[in-house]
Amino acid sequence: MASGDIAQITEALAKTHVGEVELSYKGRGLKLDNAESVKEMVQEIEQCRGLQSLRLEGNTLGVEAAQAIAKSLEAKRELEQCHWSDLFTGRLRSEIPPALKSLGCSLMTSGARLTHLDLSDNAFGPDGVKGIESLLKSSACYTLCELRLNNCGMGIGGGMVLASALTECHKQSSAAGSPLRLKVFIAGRNRLENDGATALAKAFKLLGSLEEIHMPQNGINHPGITALATAIKHNPNLQVLNLNDNTFTKRGSIAMAEAIRYLQCLKVINFGDCLVRSEGAIAIAGALRKGLPFLRELNLSFGEICEAAAVVVAKAVRGKADLEKLDLNGNCFGEEGCEALREVMESLNMEDLLGSLSDDEGEPEDDEEEEEEEDDEEKEDEEDTEENGVNGTKDVIEEKFTCIVLSPQEEPHYSSELTSFLISPSAEKLISLGVKRIQLIEQQVDVSDASKVSEVFLKISSVYKDEPEVKQAIFESTDALLRKAFSNSHSQSYSFISSLIVNLGLLKSEDKKIKKVAVLPGHLLALEHAAAQEFFPADQAGVLEEFVSRLVSFCPSIENVCTVYCPRPER
Repeated sequence: MASGDIAQITEALAKTHVGEVELSYKGRGLKLDNAESVKEMVQEIEQCRGLQSLRLEGNTLGVEAAQAIAKSLEAKRELEQCHWSDLFTGRLRSEIPPALKSLGCSLMTSGARLTHLDLSDNAFGPDGVKGIESLLKSSACYTLCELRLNNCGMGIGGGMVLASALTECHKQSSAAGSPLRLKVFIAGRNRLENDGATALAKAFKLLGSLEEIHMPQNGINHPGITALATAIKHNPNLQVLNLNDNTFTKRGSIAMAEAIRYLQCLKVINFGDCLVRSEGAIAIAGALRKGLPFLRELNLSFGEICEAAAVVVAKAVRGKADLEKLDLNGNCFGEEGCEALREVMESLNMEDLLGSLSDDEGEPEDDEEEEEEEDDEEKEDEEDTEENGVNGTKDVIEEKFTCIVLSPQEEPHYSSELTSFLISPSAEKLISLGVKRIQLIEQQVDVSDASKVSEVFLKISSVYKDEPEVKQAIFESTDALLRKAFSNSHSQSYSFISSLIVNLGLLKSEDKKIKKVAVLPGHLLALEHAAAQEFFPADQAGVLEEFVSRLVSFCPSIENVCTVYCPRPER
């Protein structure tokens, strides 16, 4: 073989690398203040051919040192991964933006195409985000797959700058024929709050490529959670969703439950310490029943969830072959509730998947003063109910039906006849509405609000009498109400069930203005009829069955009056 051929082969081999070419200075605790302190590092970077990954985390970098390193990166076109977390310990915040700008400019100059950028644990605040803004908008980030900015103290302003930069990068990369397809986004502990989260949600919706979202501990409440829920619907390949230690409450939980129905690739859901509460847990259970076949982990710990809602969640994970852990620790079950939950999981042959319940908060106890006030109000409502002729089942139950009045001033769109019935329901008034009864309900009841649908349903069914004309009027009216309410939204029927069981006192509501109504036979008979009409999707029938069976067990006298479609649960 000629010497020239050997030389060519040698050169080719020199350019060939097996695996990733990486330089790592990780965790050395180096104090890099100036060019002299990084002289050796710079030489190694310059001499490393085909450098693809540079690890600088766990050191402390000053402005002058950053500029020297940046100069050495200007020729590193092959660089793809920058692991630069925990890089500015002990530095003044004013030092960080110029250091980041120097490093970013060098990547832009080199023509590098990054896939991984990790700047976590740098506490650089909003100004630090501005230090990487130009880099994030540039062609160097058109190929970015993972962006890690955990624990950087970005704040609302930084979140908005970041969202804008990602949006611009997507716009420019799309124009260049290669849209940004970010897969992993990590930004926990950044005080993003609602405005920051909402801004990022708009960027997420545009991207549509995310597979992991980690945004724990950001002070996000239900408006921000709802915005994120809207965005993740447009990311069908999402596999990991970690929003731990934010504040969902009912509205955020229901919005998120509706969103995750669209995410059939989802494997990990972490809504721990998010104040999901019982109503939210039930809504999430609905999404679980409907899909999520690859779910591995579900964390609903420390969410103020009651035992009944937890049982619904447990039954919803039945058949999830990939499930490895269900975390419901730190909720409000009490000893008996914990045991009941374990029994349910055991009956599903999934007892090994239930996490520890050692931090259970016990059953919630109502404030004595609130109970006294509620008792007084219920007595007043009982007197009002008797005066208005809806007390035909007084001897069947101990508590009375408490109406939530819809006055003409509050609901001007109701006709006077319908308003009169809703204020003081009676069988005679319902019958007197005649053939226009269904039309009035369909046209004038706001079915977009599940709580109003629940209230109207309970008012109509409360006037039940064992008379053919009354039964027909009730069932026709409730059929019309539910048919319209559930015609367009799967989640609306779940919201209705949630509102209904709150009104009937089986769940504690976030809204302290909602008063519990007494369980009447008409309520259960109307539900039995509605279930027979198949208004509720199959995935929701179990939820309704679980709670109606509890109603029967709480009110034995009603069981003697009603033929309820579900058996009493064994405890």
